Amino acid sequence: MSTVKTMRAISQNVLGGPEVLEEVELERPAPRPNEVLVRVRAAGVNPTDWKHRATGGFLGEPPFVLGWDVSGEVAATGIGVAAFRPGDEVFGMLPYPFGHGSHAEYVTVPARALVHKPAGIDHTQAAALPLVSLTAWQALVETAGLRSGQRVLIHAAAGGVGHVAVQIAKARGAYVIGTASAAKHDFLREIGVDEAVDYRSADVTEAVRDVDVVLDTIGGDTSVRSLRVLRPGGVVVSILPVGSQEFHEEADRLGVRAVRLLVDADRAGMRAVTELVESGKLRATIAGTFPLADAAKAHELGDTGRTTGKLVLLVD
Repeated sequence: MSTVKTMRAISQNVLGGPEVLEEVELERPAPRPNEVLVRVRAAGVNPTDWKHRATGGFLGEPPFVLGWDVSGEVAATGIGVAAFRPGDEVFGMLPYPFGHGSHAEYVTVPARALVHKPAGIDHTQAAALPLVSLTAWQALVETAGLRSGQRVLIHAAAGGVGHVAVQIAKARGAYVIGTASAAKHDFLREIGVDEAVDYRSADVTEAVRDVDVVLDTIGGDTSVRSLRVLRPGGVVVSILPVGSQEFHEEADRLGVRAVRLLVDADRAGMRAVTELVESGKLRATIAGTFPLADAAKAHELGDTGRTTGKLVLLVD
């Protein structure tokens, strides 16, 4: 008699639109040394998920199971795991980009990528936070060294990374300028933006000046043009890791810094995120939740590029 245990997961055999996603039965993984097997309760969906679904990105050709955000319970621990025991509620980001796989009932995660879930939030809220919060923390705090009283410009401030970055910047005591369509300006003010700019009706490089830090979540020409709003010695941190060399050349010409950043799994960063959550300074806005089987619908909504906050898959 077979003792192999299976699990439901969302996979794809070809690259393409949301319709290529399908629910499949896969063998349940077992944790290796220093790994934790997590029973997934909720998993965030991010722009990197639909980009990899469509293009393969860092992962190449399918089949693969997407998903980097996870919140759930420890089902088992591998040899040497000291921080967790079965039954613990945990959340975190799987190592990016090759640690994907949280859009399933179970996933193995390096123990140091996880922290205990705050008791005051549910799995939906917890699953929405890791990737976007680590991205914003690593960009604003670790890379830019954002300090109290500085001026920060956050592009797409109502988006997944953007709305979390606003809250982290405010927690650091910064003056926050955020871009979004006019319809989202009330939301920006609710989460703490001091000055909202409608990118559709205003040239941001004309409307904004004397900025210390820019968080670029858009890339392309936005990266280069954002350099012009900086004070001498300021920095643009772009979370789009690949782009034109003009970004760095223009920064050198203007006497400012240009940095590209790829988010990395990090326990210290997750502990900082947890402290912000527990102090009431950080909360994800949930744009929509979907059962695991309806992952394609979440991708359809994400593909519009118009969501406010985060999309989350719920795993029964």
